[in-house]
This record gives sequence, structure tokens and C-alpha cells, in this order.
Amino acid sequence: MNDFDLVRKNLFRRKLRASLMIVSILIAFMIFGVLAGFHRAFTLGEDRAAADRMITVNKINFTQPLPIAYYNRVRAVEGVRQVTFANWFGGYYQDPKNFVMSLAIEPSTYFDVYRSEFDVPPEQLQAFTRDRGSALVGEKLAQKWGWKIGDRIPVQSNIFSQKSGGHTWDLTIAGIVKGKVEHVDTNFLLFQYAYFDETRSFGKDTIGWMILQTTSPENNDRVAKAIDAMFANSTAETSTDTEKAFGKAFVAQFGNIALIVFLVVGAAFVTILMIVGNTMALSIRERTREIGVLKTLGFSGPRILAMVLGESVLLALLGGVPGLAIAALIAMALRASLTNVAPAFAVSPTIMLQGLALMIALGLITGIIPALNAMRLKIATALGRG
Repeated sequence: MNDFDLVRKNLFRRKLRASLMIVSILIAFMIFGVLAGFHRAFTLGEDRAAADRMITVNKINFTQPLPIAYYNRVRAVEGVRQVTFANWFGGYYQDPKNFVMSLAIEPSTYFDVYRSEFDVPPEQLQAFTRDRGSALVGEKLAQKWGWKIGDRIPVQSNIFSQKSGGHTWDLTIAGIVKGKVEHVDTNFLLFQYAYFDETRSFGKDTIGWMILQTTSPENNDRVAKAIDAMFANSTAETSTDTEKAFGKAFVAQFGNIALIVFLVVGAAFVTILMIVGNTMALSIRERTREIGVLKTLGFSGPRILAMVLGESVLLALLGGVPGLAIAALIAMALRASLTNVAPAFAVSPTIMLQGLALMIALGLITGIIPALNAMRLKIATALGRG
């Protein structure tokens, strides 16, 4: 019998107690995995935002429009390389439950600004630019609904209506947009702003926001101040910030996800530390005589220390690994239904590694005091307690 066999048998000598501790650790790491997956989903885009890309929105909030006349004025600002704009459409397909992230864009500039994220075949982009009633759809969205190039689809808005009184825009799919990198979500639909602005019943000649690229990230602050100063004291003052900062502000509307993760997981882990630490101490006290026998048989203090620590780490791994696995399965099951809210929701390899590190840390922290007590225990004292 080797040391691992002894560790395993000692851990399960009280099967009910061990099982309850494993279940409590499992639940804690399941919660950690799910919350960390949500945190990843909401912050992945902002973490990978282009350093030279900025967003200009209405100073009141980003749901308020800006005059389209601002577009050409921003293009003339020193330090701005290129600018495009977009307008939220609030679209859905067939049923209001079938939300479609849809934007009215300027086709001649939009993909110049987002060339590093999206890939559109040149002939498809040309077809989209030529036909004012066409649309580009993301690869994921096309796969979801079985759409293909040439299909004519009715997209409805829960915000805008047409001059004719209807809420439906019939669009012909001119191309499929693919992501160039793994984190890019392609669950969207894009159509021409000119067509949208011409047919909508209100809000004419206004846009939702502008996206601009600066000549260098070092110019970001100067460009932002110049733009916002240009429109100060106007009927639609602006707020310009980096894409990353804008993303953080947007996510903040849903609450501080990082703080929620920290508080919930922190509370769970403190509770488990107290429970498991106390249980390990109790287990070692119950085995005082056995530890004395092991030392009598030649087991050194460091070997005893390693065995007790191994027992607590094994306990953490037996609960934590299945907990993270269940969290990953939950993420897989929910990902399709959360596509429009958190498309990147997943328990990533990074989260798995973080979880593994937490399991080892949990095992070492809860086991260190009982392990030191066991290592320092004198043989005469241990055998005398029997």
C-alpha cells in the first residue's frame, strides 16, 4: 500500500462526512464556473477592443440620437483616420421573441473601421453597396435561420415604423459576414442607413453613434476632447471615449459583474474554508493514535505533512473538478438561448485553469494547520491518547 492509498482510505473513512464536503465544494465551483463564464462573456469584447477605435454618442445617453451632420464634421477633426456610423434598429424576425441584433450602417465606411474583425467577400460587399434594399447577415445568424444569399427576409422593428405605417422592412441578403478571430460574434444583421432613413416615419437625419479610428492611440484623448468641445452647448452634446471604456460603461448597466462574481464566490469559499478546515482538524484529532503508529513505523514528519495536505487537496479536487464540469455543461446548454445577451458565455480553458488553481489553494489552506499539527505530534503523546 502506497501513500496515495492511505490518503484515499483516510479521506473516505467517514463516507457521509466526506460526501457532504465534496458536494459543498462541487456546488461552490459550479457557481464559480457559471459566474466566471458570464463575466467572460460580458468583458471579452472590451478586453480585445482596438486601442485606436473610439465611440461618440449623445452625452445624455447612448440611446439618444445625434444629427447626421456631425459625421462630416468629425471626419475633419485632426487625428481622425476614418469614421463610420450606425443606428440601432431594434429588430426581430417573425416574432418579437426572435430578437435580431440589427443595425443600419453606412456601407462605404463601416467595414473600413472594422476590417480587423469582419470578413466579407468583395463581390458580396459590392452587391450590398449597390442595392439599398439589401442586407448583410452574420454567419451565426444565417446558420440559425437557414438563410442564404438571395433570400428575401422580412425584418420588423419594435422601435421604428415606416412612413406607410408598417413595422416591416423587406431585405434581400447580399452577403454573409464571417469573423476573422474567435471572439467575434456574428449573430447580427446589417442594412443600409440610406434606405432606413428614407423609409422611417420619424428620426430622419439622425444616427445612433459614430465609430472612429484615430491615427494613433496616443491621440485618443486629444481627439475625444476636440470632438466633444466642437459640439459643446449644442442641442446634442457628445461624449467620446475609447471602445473599451464604452464597452465597460455598457456592461455596467447590467451591474458590476466582476463584483458579483467576487462577492458570491468569495462568500462561498470563506464558508467552505471554515467547514473543510474544521472538518480536517477534527479528522486529524480522530486519527491521532494512527499518526503515532505511522511515526513509529518510520514515517517522517514531512511525509506525514505531505499526506495530510494531499488528503485536503484531493478532497478539493474531487468536489471542484465535477463542479466545473457541470458548469461547463450548463454553459453549453444555455449558450444558444443567451446568444443575443451573452454570445461568448462559456467556461473557457482559462476559467478551468483558474478553478484548478483555486482547488489546490483551497486544499492547501484548509489542510496546512492540521498537517502541521500532525507533523509536530510526538509519538509518546499520540500513543498516550489512545
